Amino acid sequence: MKASAFVYPWDVIGDPEAPARIAALGTAQVTLASAYHSTRALTPRHPRHRIVTAEHAAVLYPMGEDRWAGRALRPYAAGDWAPGDAFGEAGAALADAGLEVHTWVVLAHNSRLGADHPDTSVVNAYGDRYPWAPCIARPATRAYLTGLAAEAAVRPGARGTELESLGWYGLAHLHAHDKTAGVGLGDAGQYLMSLCFCPVCRDGYGDRGLDADALAASVRTALEPVWRGAPSDGGWAGVGKLLGEATADATRAWREEVARTLQEAAVAAVRQAAPEGFQVLLHADPVSYHCGANAGVDPAHILSVADGVVVPCTSGAAPLTPFAREGREGAVLAANLTVVSGMGGSPATLAADATEARRLGATELRLYHAGLASDADLEAVRAGLAAL
Repeated sequence: MKASAFVYPWDVIGDPEAPARIAALGTAQVTLASAYHSTRALTPRHPRHRIVTAEHAAVLYPMGEDRWAGRALRPYAAGDWAPGDAFGEAGAALADAGLEVHTWVVLAHNSRLGADHPDTSVVNAYGDRYPWAPCIARPATRAYLTGLAAEAAVRPGARGTELESLGWYGLAHLHAHDKTAGVGLGDAGQYLMSLCFCPVCRDGYGDRGLDADALAASVRTALEPVWRGAPSDGGWAGVGKLLGEATADATRAWREEVARTLQEAAVAAVRQAAPEGFQVLLHADPVSYHCGANAGVDPAHILSVADGVVVPCTSGAAPLTPFAREGREGAVLAANLTVVSGMGGSPATLAADATEARRLGATELRLYHAGLASDADLEAVRAGLAAL
């Protein structure tokens, strides 16, 4: 199975041994970040530093001023964690080591954008804004995201892209010092707390026969027992139980249409900017109402739009099944496995996990993350890929 390792530019720049070390894992490809959210990342082997703090979401290359001139919403340049054309420099070094370079583009996840432009953020039923979560229904936000997708995906030397967060982001964030786990919201509670009530979404609910004020009140009423400890799980049936099936279905119809049309527009923008044969994949969850980095999608639809998907499989490969069931010839179904043991991964079982993923339909592997992993983890990855 073809495997690709995720990498940040700062894992490579300033470390002349990094490209050969990554190539020695046995991967044919790297998925190199070109637009990324804020993070604090370990660099355990770098000769000059051990911690890199990316203070805000940024593009890791010089943005095209012609594209963004006069636009209120535009990408942010990186600071000293990825100055200049960090992607280009790292990508060239990795390509020289014999690795095929694909871009890794994070889209609808940007706390700096929400701080600078509060009107872009998802607003929950209580009126709280989520600055990390741009509302993808807003026309200006959609234009920004499609422009960013095209520019950040199609970088010189790249053979393809992986688009992350191309859909709704909600309550869950993995935010620094996050303290939101005191009440177990479950799948249904997460959905209700992720519903957006910005002006555009309020109009969207209205178009589907819902009064936005009444809907927000219903969400608050439904969640009141949850705050006192009542369960809110049960998947989509749980949402229907809390909100009423007809109301729940109407909110889902609005949100899925918004996400689906954004995904179509972003992929089309990438294809228009890219050379022939450029591969476009989405980080995806087969449960269409889910939010987050792995955007909820309809498997049949997304495989008709993109060349394939990258699916989180660290907790098991079952999420691959709905995509494999489509039987779309030539589609890439990449199983994403965490290989950093300190982040819950199991590099020692990589060969077995990959074999199970292949049985369930995976055609490729993604390994998260070559820069963050310890030496012992990388050795386990080398052994696992060799066993395959």
